[in-house]
Amino acid sequence: MLRLRRMDPDAALWRDRAGYHDRLIFHTPEWLAFVAECQGAEPVLATLHDGDTPVGHFTGLITRKYGLRILGSPMAGWTTSYVGFNLLPEVSRRAALEALMPFAFGELGCAHLEIRDRGLTEADLGGLGLRWDAAPTAVIDVNPDEDALFGAMASACRRNIRKAAKSGVTVEEVHGDPAFADEFYDQLRDVFAKQNLVPTYSVERVKSLIRHLEPAGRILLLRARDPEGRSIATAVLPWYHRAMYFWGGASYREHQHLRPNETLIWHALRWAKQQGVTEFDFVGGNAYKAKYGTTEVPVPWARRSRSPLVARLRDAAKQGFAFKQRTAARLTGARADQ
Repeated sequence: MLRLRRMDPDAALWRDRAGYHDRLIFHTPEWLAFVAECQGAEPVLATLHDGDTPVGHFTGLITRKYGLRILGSPMAGWTTSYVGFNLLPEVSRRAALEALMPFAFGELGCAHLEIRDRGLTEADLGGLGLRWDAAPTAVIDVNPDEDALFGAMASACRRNIRKAAKSGVTVEEVHGDPAFADEFYDQLRDVFAKQNLVPTYSVERVKSLIRHLEPAGRILLLRARDPEGRSIATAVLPWYHRAMYFWGGASYREHQHLRPNETLIWHALRWAKQQGVTEFDFVGGNAYKAKYGTTEVPVPWARRSRSPLVARLRDAAKQGFAFKQRTAARLTGARADQ
């Protein structure tokens, strides 16, 4: 029988966790520090044991809502794709999930649990009292050579990349630029204004992400400039081990005819390939991403509450956030692009 034991985050523990093949950037100390800072959350590191033998790890963070302890691995709104488990190949993810229930609701005393693990499938979730949403993501296999990657894109996407190059759009890799976060966020506000919305997080979150990941070399920041040297688009791309993630991209509407967004993605794919990355994850499914030659991968987002009341509170909070986001857009005068 598998059992989780909470551990102190010492150097030996981090070394052991870093040896698992299924490790992601979201399991690293830098990423946990970022989420903890932005969410006021408490990291939880636990080792999974089969008897006395360690066979894996669990990562999460505890936050409080309505006075209740919530365990997120991750929670919606944390701008964090997946967390969950790191397991030896022979260990069942369903069995690990079964061990998580008494750990979360018993030892940690939580009232609600959410988990999105890159290796979990819907078949793993049945019979455990969990509710879940289908939450697919779009990914690109970066193993093929550059010609094959480019050829897998839609013809219109390839034309746009060529057009940007002919128009004089250039891409630069950004290092140690304190103005980058504000620049990205200003462009992001313009993106949201097109939909009569405002960004769902503040510029301080962008600054926190860069502050925690850049010193460790785990983030690629890109800027596209027009022929006059003006910044017209930016991208924020965390990466680690075998994967790169499209955390955020933004551009000014008035310059989108130059097609800087496609150019940024193409630069990121080639850069990732040079670093030995094998998967580019767009972080979520969306029709526009298919033009890059993506494959959709199902990654369910599961949750369980200690009581029906807690489940209703969670759903109400989600609906309230969506309403607040739209109200804020109206109050700030954001208008959709006509």
